[in-house]
Amino acid sequence: MRKMNKLDGSAKVSMEEVLAIFRRSSDFIQFQGEGIETNYWVTYIRTLIDPGIFQKSILPYLANRKWGNLKELKNMIPIEDSNLTIDTHVIKEKLNQGYIMLTESQYGLPCLLIQCTLNKTRSVTIPEVEFSVIGPKEAFVESIDTNINLIRKRLPVEELKVREITVGDVSKTKIAIMYLDNIVDKENVHTVIQRISDIKFDQIIDSSFITQIIADNQNSPFPQLLDTERSDRTTASITEGKVAILVDGSPHALLGPTTLLEFFFAFDDYYVNYIVASFTRIVRLFSVAFSILVTPLYVAALNYHYELIPRDLLNTLVSSRREVPLTPLLEVIFLELSIELLREAGARLPTKVGQTIGIVGGIVIGTASVDAGLTSNVLLIIVALAALASFTTPVYLVSNTIRFLRFPFLLFAEFYGLVGIVFCFNFLAVHLLRLTSLGRPYLEPIYPPRLKDLKDSIVRLPYSLLDTHGPVNLRTQKKKQIDPKKAKQKRDIDE
Repeated sequence: MRKMNKLDGSAKVSMEEVLAIFRRSSDFIQFQGEGIETNYWVTYIRTLIDPGIFQKSILPYLANRKWGNLKELKNMIPIEDSNLTIDTHVIKEKLNQGYIMLTESQYGLPCLLIQCTLNKTRSVTIPEVEFSVIGPKEAFVESIDTNINLIRKRLPVEELKVREITVGDVSKTKIAIMYLDNIVDKENVHTVIQRISDIKFDQIIDSSFITQIIADNQNSPFPQLLDTERSDRTTASITEGKVAILVDGSPHALLGPTTLLEFFFAFDDYYVNYIVASFTRIVRLFSVAFSILVTPLYVAALNYHYELIPRDLLNTLVSSRREVPLTPLLEVIFLELSIELLREAGARLPTKVGQTIGIVGGIVIGTASVDAGLTSNVLLIIVALAALASFTTPVYLVSNTIRFLRFPFLLFAEFYGLVGIVFCFNFLAVHLLRLTSLGRPYLEPIYPPRLKDLKDSIVRLPYSLLDTHGPVNLRTQKKKQIDPKKAKQKRDIDE
């Protein structure tokens, strides 16, 4: 018996044709079984189903229970996710997701689809990229359901909403959009949903695909969505009024809208005293500026502005460069590329070998280059400090951007000196001023200037003064999260 059904609204595909496609795979299973009153056919993909669920929750009801039709069987089997259908498009989709199909004949319709998916995921572990000494040690994993559970556990309120969208013509990747309905600006939610729904791409393997596809400016080296593997940071951002994007198969969440300064905030800053947190934030921002500008300033000073160098330091520089045959630019590029090669080799090799390559390679290459007269001692120290300063950023993606920015500054410093550095800085400033994250200003609260948001930007003030729900540019529905007057009240036990 062959029944026809519409597929994708146009082509008619029979059940026999659907099963013929699946039979080309070696892990496709279909067999006939005998029940007490009714014979049945079982169809599934062996590598996608959980054998334990199949043998304990499905087979006993098929063989040992009396049932007359599939509707009665559906009411008997103790699995919630089961449904009757005659849609061959749904049948193909569910079989590829680990469902078992039960029919009364080999090619008969309707069929009963029962979820029996095998979920192989690693357990929740400590963060590897955003590790912290103080605070929770839970990091996201590759299972989207587990990640949603980690967030819902911290936000047990009915206002927490989850919107699921499937994207990827081939991968059929499930994406979850999470937000607090009573706090978030609905325009931000609609923007995220629209951009993700409009994605036309064969495969979405990781959250990094999403952040590149839906970015406001895909030609910018700056990340425009905050990438994090920490469940506590994601929860706090949702509470502020941000939108979180979780991708099935990715251990990272995307948060937006975001700002440039947020990439230099470690979530540890909220677990320590505000004075210490403010100091470390300033150190990070200084490290970023130092990492970008110190080698371009070295090249500009030696080529054009050596009169700005103090006499004692100038004598040291001249003596260290006496035997160096390379120009300052080539000298800097040689060391910068050596650092990048060591970093890339250490990242790609196994952990223990990578650490050895990074330490031994840095010492050997640095010492050998100085002894051979290719570089000076002073520049070796400067480049090493600049590389170290670039790794002080808590978010890995922005550290890549910082290392990239050094090279345009170096070229402008070589051709125009300090004027070139100022011109390159102005070009960077204009780019950042025009950049947005989900349509919101990227440089906020610096531009547009928002004095209220300075309380948690370059420095972090005490919690009693952080009375608003996130930055102003989030336009949250609920403005106050605490009463500043009550927050400062401290009652003793005898009051």
